[in-house]
Amino acid sequence: MDHAADAHRTDLMTITRFVLNEQSKYPESRGDFTILLSHIVLGCKFVCTSVNKAGLAKLIGLAGETNIQASRYSNECCVDAIFYGEEQKKLDVLSNEVFIKALVSSGRTRILVSEEDEEAIFVEPSKRGRYCVVFDPLDGSSNIDCGVSIGTIFGIYMVKDDHEPTLDDVLQPGKQMVAAGYCMYGSSCTLVLSTGNGVNGFTLDPSLGEFILTHPDIKIPKKGKIYSVNEGNAKNWDSPMAKYVEKCKFPKDGSSSKSLRYIGSMVADVHRTLLYGGTFMYPADKKSPNGKLRVLYEVFPMSFLIEKAGGQAFTGKQRALDLVPTKIHERSPVFLGSYDEIEEIKALYAAEGQKE
Repeated sequence: MDHAADAHRTDLMTITRFVLNEQSKYPESRGDFTILLSHIVLGCKFVCTSVNKAGLAKLIGLAGETNIQASRYSNECCVDAIFYGEEQKKLDVLSNEVFIKALVSSGRTRILVSEEDEEAIFVEPSKRGRYCVVFDPLDGSSNIDCGVSIGTIFGIYMVKDDHEPTLDDVLQPGKQMVAAGYCMYGSSCTLVLSTGNGVNGFTLDPSLGEFILTHPDIKIPKKGKIYSVNEGNAKNWDSPMAKYVEKCKFPKDGSSSKSLRYIGSMVADVHRTLLYGGTFMYPADKKSPNGKLRVLYEVFPMSFLIEKAGGQAFTGKQRALDLVPTKIHERSPVFLGSYDEIEEIKALYAAEGQKE
């Protein structure tokens, strides 16, 4: 046995250790955030396992049969109870239930907003805490069948006083979030997180069952050579958007053309943009004048991460994180990515505004 190797493995920076170190910088910290995050991490591990065995377990599509590995555990707070001993469910439905149960059982949340639920969930008083969590439990789930990376996106708000919860607690600008992140289920399971100071990436080590720090202090390149957008909507774009993409393809300054990369799974597209630079865009168009992506649990968390990594996020009119949503499932256009690229897009929209 290689004892030196084992000793090295125990010295790894796990996500729990990392968050505890971060929270120790705040003397008033009570440990609530660490507990909340550990429940989010548990949910991510569970969904990762379910995604990996989706084909085998026939989780895709409601099978209508009880899982043959059914267990008789019925503890409501136990995440396992959702999978074992119940009917097989579609992965997006399963993921939603996993995160709701994990978040409520943490005892640290007061309001949950999920992409899967029409109404916000108000946590009962006995399990209530200081945090509101907005999340898309399985973004890009239509890509499951073809094995494309999908993921969970989440954002966290903190309520400072102990008033009775209202929707106003979550209908806040994205800049008020205290943390945001996503977990990508792909060739590896990667969790990218910002608690307000920089952005860090953790990869799940299956042999340890722990997320290990693999991408410390991620900084998005100031410029990028990749643009990411659904060009199938090009005929419906406005003029600034069309001009930017034209410039990406046919630059007039003698520089090389940019490469188009579009997966159609927001987590995967934003992850690549964060690491390699460039732009990810889902603009407004004639078909969707308000854009397609949801403000609270798609636009805000991803914009938060991009800004904390040194990039920018823009709606076509304003900084994305300054938006004040009026409905929990509100939509918005978004342009996010490298600082200089978004500056260019902002200039095109400003010029268009001056013409009008």
